[in-house]
Formats: sequence, structure tokens, C-alpha cells
Amino acid sequence: MASALEHYVNNVCSYSASGNYRELIDYLNGSTELLAKNGNILDNVLETLDSHQHSLGVLYVLVAKFTNLPANNPAPADAERLIKLVRDFIAGCNPAQVRLSLQTFGELCHLFTSYLVKRNDSIQGVKIMAQAVEKIRGSDTQLTSVHADLCQLSLCAKIFNSAIACLDLDITSIASTEDGNHDAKYFLLYYYYGGMIYTAVKNYERALYFFEVAITTPAVAMSHIMLESYKKYILVSLILHGTIIPFPKSNSSPVISRFMKPLSHVYYELAKAYGTSSSEELRVVINKNRDVYTRDINLGLVKQVASSLYKKNIQRLTKTFLTLSLADVASRVQLSGPAEAEKYILKMIKSGEIFASINQKDGMVVFKDDPEKYNTPEMFLKIQQDISKVMDLHKQIAINEESIMLNPLYVKKATGNQDDEIGSCQSKSYAGEFQSRIVARQIGDHHGHNTLDDTQNDNNYDDANENNPINDPVD
Repeated sequence: MASALEHYVNNVCSYSASGNYRELIDYLNGSTELLAKNGNILDNVLETLDSHQHSLGVLYVLVAKFTNLPANNPAPADAERLIKLVRDFIAGCNPAQVRLSLQTFGELCHLFTSYLVKRNDSIQGVKIMAQAVEKIRGSDTQLTSVHADLCQLSLCAKIFNSAIACLDLDITSIASTEDGNHDAKYFLLYYYYGGMIYTAVKNYERALYFFEVAITTPAVAMSHIMLESYKKYILVSLILHGTIIPFPKSNSSPVISRFMKPLSHVYYELAKAYGTSSSEELRVVINKNRDVYTRDINLGLVKQVASSLYKKNIQRLTKTFLTLSLADVASRVQLSGPAEAEKYILKMIKSGEIFASINQKDGMVVFKDDPEKYNTPEMFLKIQQDISKVMDLHKQIAINEESIMLNPLYVKKATGNQDDEIGSCQSKSYAGEFQSRIVARQIGDHHGHNTLDDTQNDNNYDDANENNPINDPVD
């Protein structure tokens, strides 16, 4: 081992043994050039250091190995060894150490993910990235940049269980790097890939939410991720609701109308044809713009849009007729014949989209009412579970409100107008009794105002705070 690398190993062991991790990180940040120059003998360093005791030292060595990989793919044996190095490190590293350098840990995961995707070997990385997420997140509902890597590998490998286990948890906090910043790219990718995963498993409602978050994240310029999310949002919205659902006014962004809509005109053309309820007109638009949909890798989703129009037209028939022949259904919905109509109806009966029965003897369809009476123990249990989820959500909102109201940046912004009104000495009220008491006590003496007491009128609220922007990780 070169003397410079021996010095590196000695310093890593010394700092780690004494617990001086901040100084160790400073030293490691200054050693990246040294590691890059000695890439051919870094394996000797890895054999000397212990992945648990010297997690930070091993982490920087692994990043150097992936950063300086040769352009041509290594031999299969070398590739397997490289994957094993990362697998063993993720499994054995000390979470307390790697959390001190989240940016470098995230960089390793991003490089490893890119490496596996290029090799078409994503399946090997799914469990590794799931374990990496567990290592660094502070809670189950905290988002890290590694979440995006887990979702990308899951999509490429078509193995969704590990990713969905994370996606099903609503995010309440975002892990920041040691310099306090958040990576906007991986925030957007998490919601983009998450929307694609939910689309793949046909959980369209959840997919629509994820695409909406990616699109409406505050930004001064449009990213390619946001544009692709917008195109998929339109398609999923058509499948689920039969129209493009507008965003809430609070989430509207000038970026959407200024850039995204003009660049998505072929998708609006599809939505316009869908609105006519004519399967033939929709088919014409699809054939016309097939090359664009194929280039965007959205042709499969566009075909699902066409299929959903057939289903929605069949659902309209259930509101008008009690019985119809399969031939009549095929004619009214513009299907190729009774056999295709029967196939659609059977699928819709199985999925609970309609309630009907088919008389195979005479080829008649009998449409029925929804048999659910909402009086079974199973339905009562479901309602209880939904109520519990709402109560948990309410508690989380209260916690977030308290955190925001005690945030110095928010207090400064919410009370900024008072600096111009010191002469009038008029008291400023805030939304909610808790906010009135806490914030007023923090700033009342400074501005010469009286602290609000317990007899404050509950109706004396000011909704101006609702218009104040709150710090966002992608602002």
C-alpha cells in the first residue's frame, strides 16, 4: 500500500477511535484527489478498514471507486465483486456515522444505482437500496434522496413491494444534507417514479397525487421531470376521471401555463377527443400522434386511456338501460363485436366497476344496482380504519403547524408588516389561539404590543398567514 494511503488509513482509524467525526469528514473531503489517484489499489484500503467502525472512511473509498470506473464495463467477476462491496457496506455500516455525511452516502447510492441500470442488473439493487433507506432516515415518514434510487431500481426490475412500502407512507419531513440543503432533483424523481409505480399497479388515485406533487413543487423554471410528470398526469387523470382535473389554486404555478401546456399539446388533443366520448375520434388522434407518444414512452398509458373510454361508455349504458344485448353494447360503444363487448363487461364486473350479469344463452346483459348496503361488519371496520387515518393526519397537521409557527423565519415573515405600524401600536392577530399566544409572546415586547391573553376572542383571527409561503425543500 502506498505511503499516502497508509496515512489515510491511520487518520481514519485515529479519528474514528476518538469519535472526532467532524474532523474526520473535513479530512475525508480533502482526500478525494488522493483516493482518485490511487484507484487501482483502493481494495487494499477496504481490506484494512472495518465497515462498521470506519464507516465514513469506507464510504469515501467506495465513492472514489465508482467515480473513477473505466468507461467499458468490467468483467462479470469484477462487477459481482463491486456489487458485493456495496451490499456488505450498506448492511454493516454504522448509521450514526453515515448520517453525518448524508450527501456522500447519497452520492454512493446514486452512482451505484446508475451503474446497475446501465448493466441491466437493477434487480440486485432493490433490497440494497431498501436497506440504505432504513439506515439513514430518521423516521418512517422522512424522505431521503436515496428513496428515488429505490423507486428507480424497482421500476427497472419491475419489483414494486419494497418501493410501495415506502411510497404508502405519507412524507412529513425531509432529510437535509450536512450543509442544510435539499436536492431538488431527487425530491422530484421520488414523486415522478412513485407516480409511475402506482400507475403500473393501477392505483391511479395515488399516482395522480404523486404526479401532482412533482408538477406543483414551487420552481422558477420548468424541469424535464416536471414536464414528463405533467404528461402522465393528463393521461392518468383521463383514465381515472375522464377529464383533466385542474390543480387547486393554492398549487397553481405560472410554470404550468407558460411552459408545460404548450409542450403537451398532443396530450390536450387526446383529452379533447376523449371528451367527445367517441372511441373512433380518439383512435384517430392516437394514430396521428403515435410517434410522439412512443417517443415519450407513454404509448402503453395512451392505450389504457382508450380502453378506459370504452369502460366509461359502458358505465353510461348502465344508467340508461336495464338489459341490452352484447351486440347492442358493442355497437353503442364502438367495439369490434359482441365477443369484445363481453370481454370488457366481464372485466368490469370482476373489478367492481359495474354490477351486471350475462346470459350466455341469448347473449343478453342485465345491469344491476350496487349491492353494497354499508351495514356489514367489514364495512364498519373499514370506516373505523378510515376515521383512525383521518385522526392521525389531524395530529400530524397540528404538529407541523406548531413547528411552522415556532420557526423564526415564519415569525419574521408573519410579523414583517408590524415594523411599518409601530407608530399606530395596533395589535396584530394570528390564525389560531395557540399561534396568538406563542408568537405574540415572542415578539410582543419587541414591537411594543400587548401580549394576547387567554380571553382573546376566538373569532379574532387573521387569515393573512395562509398566503405566506412556507419554506419548501425545492423552493
